[in-house]
Amino acid sequence: MADQRQPQKDAYRMILDAIDVGIYGPGDRLVESELADRFGVSRTPIREALQRLETQSLLTRDGRSLIVASLDHNQLAELYVVRGELEGLAARLAALHATPEEVRVLRDMLEEDKSLTDDPDALSRANRRFHKQIHLASHNRFLVRQLDLVYRSMALLATTSLSAEGRGAGTIAEHDKIVHSIETKDGDAAYSALRDHISAAYVTRLKLDARAVQAAE
Repeated sequence: MADQRQPQKDAYRMILDAIDVGIYGPGDRLVESELADRFGVSRTPIREALQRLETQSLLTRDGRSLIVASLDHNQLAELYVVRGELEGLAARLAALHATPEEVRVLRDMLEEDKSLTDDPDALSRANRRFHKQIHLASHNRFLVRQLDLVYRSMALLATTSLSAEGRGAGTIAEHDKIVHSIETKDGDAAYSALRDHISAAYVTRLKLDARAVQAAE
């Protein structure tokens, strides 16, 4: 008789995905019982998942409660430095090792994303998909693993830099430069193009944060 049991749900992945898509944002309190009800699992795997997320610094303690962590100014700077270097390396390796099919997928993604410049949330999702494709096209599993860790920390940012006026069109133009460099197998140009892209995103985020502080005063 065939085993009819349902596959066990991954509580860690479900909580991480909920943070990633903004269901839970920086400062939100995570309660075991509420999470168990939301995801349809027992409290034991939820508790283990929360402990794991705390160890990874994605959650922090507020008294006896666990809340989604946030990044201060220095942490944000450190994250973007690492992200820029690792993403640049991924682009360089993609220029050297990507298959023609992988390059075609990047070009197709870029063409599809041109219609999303006025929809920051949709473009943000597409942007992450685009970058993930470059990571995979690097054909370096250890680099992909490290970039996955970086993107987990990116989930702690409350807003997307793509919400800034004009940033959508700028992102598409930067992506086009990256894809062109990969298409022409120019590793140095691909590295520089992706580094510049991350730098532009960081500058935009700093401006958004500065405006948010000013508005709160």
